[in-house]
Amino acid sequence: MPRYDFRCRACGSTFEVSRPMSASDDPATCPEGHGDTVKLLSTVAMTGSAATPRPSGGGGCCGGGCCS
Repeated sequence: MPRYDFRCRACGSTFEVSRPMSASDDPATCPEGHGDTVKLLSTVAMTGSAATPRPSGGGGCCGGGCCS
């Protein structure tokens, strides 16, 4: 389940809320009970081989030295 970061405008605390994507824009109440909160823009961390660029060059006629 995705986590969304919120900041309370009343007390300034930052907190996370886990909820389905269908409820991502729903309002959230801060842990201190204040209702004046704003959802923060989150960054996405990608891990694994899909996020790693493949090395270029080397091998073959286009990257090697076989074309004269």
